[in-house]
Amino acid sequence: MGSMFRGEEVALVQLFLPTAAAYTCVSQLGELGLVEFRDLNASVSAFQRRFVVDVRRCEELEKTFTFLQEEVRRAGLALPLPVGRLPAPPPRDLLRIQEETDRLAQELRDVRGNQQELRAQLHQLQLHEAVLGQSHGPPLAAAHTDGPSSERSPLLLPPGGPHQDLKVNFVAGAVEPHKAAALERLLWRACRGFLIASFQEMEQQLEDPVTGEPTRWMTFLISYWGEQIGQKIRKITACFHCHIFPFLEPEEARRGALQQLQQQSQELQEVLGETERFLSQVLGRVQQLLPAGQMQIRKMKAVYLALNQCSVSSTHKCLIAEAWCAVLDLPTLQQVLQDSSSEAGVSAVAHRIPCQDMPPTLIRTNRFTASFQGIVDAYGVGRYQEVNPAPYTIITFPFLFAVMFGDVGHGLLMFLFALAMVLAENRPAVKAAQNEIWQTFFGGRYLLLLMGLFSVYTGFIYNECFSRATTIFPSGWSVAAMANQSGWSDAYLARHSLLTLDPNISGVFLGPYPFGIDPVWSLATNHLSFLNSFKMKMSVILGVIHMAFGVILGVFNHVHFGQGHKLLLETLPELIFLLGLFGYLVFLVLYKWLCVKAADSASAPSILIHFINMFLFSSSPTNRPLYHAQEVVQYVLVVLALASVPVLLLGTPLYLLRRQRHLQRRPAGGQDEDKAKLMDSDACESGWGPDEKAGCSGDEKEAELIASEVFMHQAIHTIEFCLGCISNTASYLRLWALSLAHAQLSEVLWAMVMRVALSANLRVGVQAVVLVPVFAAFAVLTVAILLVMEGLSAFLHALRLHWVEFQNKFYSGTGYKLSPFTFAAEDE
Repeated sequence: MGSMFRGEEVALVQLFLPTAAAYTCVSQLGELGLVEFRDLNASVSAFQRRFVVDVRRCEELEKTFTFLQEEVRRAGLALPLPVGRLPAPPPRDLLRIQEETDRLAQELRDVRGNQQELRAQLHQLQLHEAVLGQSHGPPLAAAHTDGPSSERSPLLLPPGGPHQDLKVNFVAGAVEPHKAAALERLLWRACRGFLIASFQEMEQQLEDPVTGEPTRWMTFLISYWGEQIGQKIRKITACFHCHIFPFLEPEEARRGALQQLQQQSQELQEVLGETERFLSQVLGRVQQLLPAGQMQIRKMKAVYLALNQCSVSSTHKCLIAEAWCAVLDLPTLQQVLQDSSSEAGVSAVAHRIPCQDMPPTLIRTNRFTASFQGIVDAYGVGRYQEVNPAPYTIITFPFLFAVMFGDVGHGLLMFLFALAMVLAENRPAVKAAQNEIWQTFFGGRYLLLLMGLFSVYTGFIYNECFSRATTIFPSGWSVAAMANQSGWSDAYLARHSLLTLDPNISGVFLGPYPFGIDPVWSLATNHLSFLNSFKMKMSVILGVIHMAFGVILGVFNHVHFGQGHKLLLETLPELIFLLGLFGYLVFLVLYKWLCVKAADSASAPSILIHFINMFLFSSSPTNRPLYHAQEVVQYVLVVLALASVPVLLLGTPLYLLRRQRHLQRRPAGGQDEDKAKLMDSDACESGWGPDEKAGCSGDEKEAELIASEVFMHQAIHTIEFCLGCISNTASYLRLWALSLAHAQLSEVLWAMVMRVALSANLRVGVQAVVLVPVFAAFAVLTVAILLVMEGLSAFLHALRLHWVEFQNKFYSGTGYKLSPFTFAAEDE
């Protein structure tokens, strides 16, 4: 809990790593994730660092692994997960892994190339076979029929006339179907009709040799006269990427060629099958090598990148590294270094060094606190050892959400949904889901769990379950007592459709409802007015308490960073201003709730008028005071609140300037301690505390304060706080507005869907059938509108209340996270 309340203490550590054991030491540190290395070679180019050759070799291996992974995926296979956590391989194994991987990749390239060539040859043979078998003249089977046939008559007449010496030639081939019409049109126009073209679509689909998808082809046969026409036809078909095949005019020759093609195709298919079986064996070896190899090479590359951030000692016998490490982990760090360097004969050494930079923030989380810490970090990572709002957000965030989302039914649905994710969180299928929306919900499952649980609680407070009131305890109002003592007659009841319960009549009001709002209010016509008043005042009370708690948390920051003057010059004026004005408003609300009886409700004073008169230093004769000497108390509180503003504005700057003058007047020998204190105070203003400055050599100029900047900074803080108290208090009224909107939307959905179906005058069987789709529509609308849309709206408003109204009272969020060197991402 100490780490959650405030970030852990982090120290800058200098590591002396023997050259022979540096790789092993860094590899072990990556397995444990203890330190964050600092780059000591920031001015050196990445191509001039010590281990750049090893990094390049790892990158080449990663490219080879990427090629192998794509080939496995192309084959429709899945890579198995690596078994266990494999350590980074020793440097001497890098050459062996590279040779083995390159040999396997080259073998896979050769086999894949052979497969592509065989597929291309088989595709050509199948196309040629289709062109010859799908003859565009008479079918081959017709050659065996007896007797004359018009179908077997020659396509061209016997030669004669002036062109009797011209020979008829043929061009046969295949083209893609979407190009056939354009090819035919262009051939006709270019050859001026001196050809006869026949196009037919293949009945059987062929497998594309590149993509493997089934495709259709169009075969064509073109007969022409003259060599020039033939040249044009060949050029045009080449432009359309047609497959041209030799076409023999004699039918017997074509039949023989077709049989030869079929035999070649069969033999090629057998060779292709053997090639694919061998390819499967090679891919199986890739599946065994790839998962472990990828993980090990990524780890090795990460180690060499970390070693590139180290500097080399003057004797070139050890590497010097600087790293951030949690103080609690220093003994573990030293032990790991000793164990890793024991074989080298010289032990690695780690020791703390002073630092002038602000250390990173380290807050350890678990699966429960991670989502709440994420809400805080989304606003900004906290300063080093600044108070962390996350422990309080675990309670306040779900509670403020539930105030706006209070409904037993809706909260229970959200709770059950989150509970199902919590119970299934260890299942591999749930963790491996790639849907982004699901990952968002799953990451915040514990947040949703508490949001749903708190919504059930506030739903009982509001006495609402799907907008319906429930009677858990007997009502505190008695209608029978009112009817007996008021003399309601039949004529009176006939004239008055609305009846009033008077709590001043004995026996009508029996006492407050034990828990939450009395269910009788759901029947009242002034139900909405009553809830508006209640929720509005409740929102102001919760808002003032929330903001005051944020100001009080700032005390822990001032004490920790040694800023005792801020307790009197900032925190105390802020509390006087906030509680003197708005805390007093909360007091008036609670006093009126507790002290004003039902008998005096008609003449009860108005809190709003009292609050306005408080600032105007006036009184209203028609608005009686709540207690004795109320005006005097109000005047004193206003004066104290106004007097705290100049203290908040001028107190801290004047104190710092006075300390600076005192430092300048003292002798030089006695200035060191005061200078350090002033530097600490200035450092805290700039974003880090005195612990980080300890042991740092600072310039004398750093201790000098620029008066204009100090006054400007404090003026901005004063204006922001004073105006923020007013605007932030009004901002908490969103609790009332969102709660009212959620209740009314739930009421409208019930009235327009379920109530209409339940009040229909139908027979029992028919009404039961009608209720099924109506209830389905009601359930879908409830989930879509009231759970998803309203839930998201309430979530965003609760997020705004924490970031703007609560955290700005004490939380700067100007730090940066400790990002340890770890192999966790590679292991996943």
